Amino acid sequence: MSSLKRAAILGGGVIGGGWLARLIENGVEVTVYDPDPEARRKLGEVLANAERAYGKLTLAPRPAKGGWRLAGSVAEAVEGAELIVEAVPERIDLKHKVYAEIETANAEGIIASSTSGYKPSDLQKPLAHPERLIVAHPFNPVYLLPLVEIVAGERTDAGVVERAKEIYATIGMKPLHIRKEIDAFIADRFLEAVWREALWLVKDGIGTTEEIDDAIRFGFGLRWAQMGLFETYRVAGGEAGMRHFIAQFGPCLKWPWTKLMDVPELTDELIDMVADQSHAQSGKYSIRELERIRDDNLVAIMQALKANDWGAGKVLADYEKRLFALTGTKAQDFSRPFVTAEARIPADWTDYNGHMNESRYGQLFSDAADGAMKAIGADQDYIARGLSYFTVEIHIRYLDEAKAGDRVTVTTQVLEGKGKKLRLFHWMRHEDGRLLATGEQMLIHVSLETRAACDPAPAVAAKLGEIAAAHAALPLPEGVGRAVGQRP
Repeated sequence: MSSLKRAAILGGGVIGGGWLARLIENGVEVTVYDPDPEARRKLGEVLANAERAYGKLTLAPRPAKGGWRLAGSVAEAVEGAELIVEAVPERIDLKHKVYAEIETANAEGIIASSTSGYKPSDLQKPLAHPERLIVAHPFNPVYLLPLVEIVAGERTDAGVVERAKEIYATIGMKPLHIRKEIDAFIADRFLEAVWREALWLVKDGIGTTEEIDDAIRFGFGLRWAQMGLFETYRVAGGEAGMRHFIAQFGPCLKWPWTKLMDVPELTDELIDMVADQSHAQSGKYSIRELERIRDDNLVAIMQALKANDWGAGKVLADYEKRLFALTGTKAQDFSRPFVTAEARIPADWTDYNGHMNESRYGQLFSDAADGAMKAIGADQDYIARGLSYFTVEIHIRYLDEAKAGDRVTVTTQVLEGKGKKLRLFHWMRHEDGRLLATGEQMLIHVSLETRAACDPAPAVAAKLGEIAAAHAALPLPEGVGRAVGQRP
């Protein structure tokens, strides 16, 4: 959970809406100002898509969702905010006007501009307190893509930069500190170059918008998603690496292949050509449908990268570790069965009937075992030291159905916790109170180095013994020791 408690967003467009989604999904209370009379509807649709995407992105127990409201003015929105996200249109006079209104109502919050091009030093010029302004440039959709470019101006306080980096990291982002000011920063300079060349290709009749998009999404776009530019070319250089790649392909940089130094005139004819081709390419979908398709694809890519602990997937994995660690800090009453797992059922956990399939019950009980391990100190650090518990047997009773979007909670009783053995009994309950399943699970403590059973470390054994002794006074759960097919 972020240490940030309250934020304000000025501008509820595509970027402002994305910031709102990411912040409230991480438990931050947000006030939004946008004079658009349709702002509430538009933001509501963005938040619905974001909630859908987050349900697929991670099963880590997220903090309680933050609340949000619309304010009637800039001053009302920023009052008491620790972070002020400026996401108004790209007009520097408008931004300066908004900053003046901020300074009359809030003297301490970080002002973070979402500008995609203006240098922060230019944004700071009229400010009485320029030291608190930074650029924090995100990428659409803000609630999924982790990159945020952090740029300080000439008069930005270094402590503000560090505080901003900490805030963005705790909400699952990758803060990239751009060390020197430059128009459009790093990522947008690449995008502008590709966009300019793409417009020439359309104008000159070389390719349609769909053909150009196909060249990206079926080719180098897949490589860039996980290796970027320089690492991709290092691999392309073979065993000799980057030096060989530059020696082989460097001379072609002098060939007149591209038109990057020329700008195509945006005539009505070119605008119509691009717009008509784009509509023919994907006009059968609404923008909201395209957003959901995009989100599903991004989630799948990030999940695949997470499995390899790479790129944006590594950021996601680190974010999940932080969320899981927070569950271990919650106060628990170990004198009775305690909460070991919580989840909202994602759509891809369901079968053709729309119900959660049986393998996912097992996954949730596996997550519950991890939760029990954390409770006794057998956490990630313990595993890194070469010790863990392995499941050797589990018996699941399927008692009721869960559907996509349902919230479920698993509570656990320790039946045995002595020596190498850890025997658990889990109850999985729906948020409406229905008992969905039970699971009885036997785990054995092992050395990850030898893969053989061994006694747990003294601190883990002591904590487990403490909980096991408390649970020994509880009645045995109904269903303990039940064999498959045994009558009630």
